[in-house]
Amino acid sequence: MTYIFSPGLKITVVGGGLGGLAAAALLAKDGHEVAVYEKNETIGGRASVFSRDGFLFDMGPTWYLMPDVFDNFFAHFGKKSSDFYRLFRLDPSFRIFYDDGDVVDIVADMEKNFMLFDKLERSGGEKLRKFLQKCEKLYESISKTLYKDLDSPLSLFQREILLQGLQFNIFESMESFIYKRFESDKARKILLYSIGFVGTPPAKAPAFYSILSYLKLAQGVYYPEGGIRRVVEAVYDLAKSHGVEFYLGYEINKIKVIDGRARRIISDGNSWETDAVVVNADYAYAETKLLEPRYWTYGPSYWEKRTYTPSALVAYIGVDHKLDSLITHNIFLERDWAEKFYQIFDPRYAKWPEYASYYVHVPSKINVSAAPHGCEALFILVPIGAGLDDSDEKRHKLFTKVVKDLENKTGESIENSIGVKYFFSIRDFTTRYNAYRGSALGLAHTLSQTAFWRPRHKSRKVKNLYYTGQYTHPGIGLPMVLISAEIVARKIERELR
Repeated sequence: MTYIFSPGLKITVVGGGLGGLAAAALLAKDGHEVAVYEKNETIGGRASVFSRDGFLFDMGPTWYLMPDVFDNFFAHFGKKSSDFYRLFRLDPSFRIFYDDGDVVDIVADMEKNFMLFDKLERSGGEKLRKFLQKCEKLYESISKTLYKDLDSPLSLFQREILLQGLQFNIFESMESFIYKRFESDKARKILLYSIGFVGTPPAKAPAFYSILSYLKLAQGVYYPEGGIRRVVEAVYDLAKSHGVEFYLGYEINKIKVIDGRARRIISDGNSWETDAVVVNADYAYAETKLLEPRYWTYGPSYWEKRTYTPSALVAYIGVDHKLDSLITHNIFLERDWAEKFYQIFDPRYAKWPEYASYYVHVPSKINVSAAPHGCEALFILVPIGAGLDDSDEKRHKLFTKVVKDLENKTGESIENSIGVKYFFSIRDFTTRYNAYRGSALGLAHTLSQTAFWRPRHKSRKVKNLYYTGQYTHPGIGLPMVLISAEIVARKIERELR
């Protein structure tokens, strides 16, 4: 696919996250004068980097799935991912620690995964095989629509989308879909946990999001040498090579609209003229803080009624020895996790948890630059409700409980071996990313917030104002954000050439 633009448009990108970088690179490749303004001092948005005392952490995304999407993006520039970084398939893909002490690995060899499910329940392997076959057909269908600009109700009446609706009951939840097919609580949790960790409770996620399990089990889990930051660096380098200008430490305070068009961006009294604006900043913040009310497509009442992904307590930890019981991706699941979903997803019941399921990423297992020799870097993520009061006392209390649980389930000594410790939670998501209610990922993937029902890529009120990133279709995750950028680039090509 190629893009053909009229030359000379001056395009401003607000926000230097991956979606903004990708959109900037695509637009600049086709001859536009593109400038990116980022409020923080580094690029990457949620996929930026934290370092201290020889420890190096990817601050946000840690999973690399759907490698074909990355290659599709780089192909626009005559490149492929291997031109920028070496990609490893992880084996094991991930490890699950259950509350009763059981530990299971999901591996690259699917036959071994079928054998695991046979141990978890009668005929579990055959059930898993049929489940993945159904998910594979769905994924093949969905992959054709991910790149479509679903900007009106009529966009739903496309052949591929209608076929998807026939294959899956779109009104059935992912939880119901999996509960019908598997009896074992442990088997169910293996297939359900993914959606919870990307921001939607299984009882509210549409059944077709079961493809997440297919991606992790059948397609596999990958990791770029050097970490997720290498993806950001690759897209940044492409943008720079095509002439994109970057202005770091520039927070945009206002988008000035004249005669229905965004004509100027303003930062601390300085202003720059523009022919079009692409917003990669938090959608809710940009709509309600950067525009005058008469230009809102989605006002405050809209955002107040949406369902958001949780926030999180993220702890970046450096310990002084190796941890043999952990691998790159580790998930710790509590027995009564369904009850805990109410504490992190439902504002009526949200509170800092007494204990919780959590995720531990150990980048130093595969990335030698992540920690000094003989040491280990840990990224510990505990989902918590968005919008809660966030105090140092609550952070330390929850962290202490999680570390004790981690020590009990792994047999490792951690608490007394910590040399580096840095917390990131609700107030940091709010101040660093302008995230609505401190949500970690924005809008959850409920049925009413999927496809056409996510916020649109283009403003209804401002003719040359566009949005990219996880709030828009197709949604959350690095591959989805790259696709969103491609949709925006095509849309500008059609409308502003």
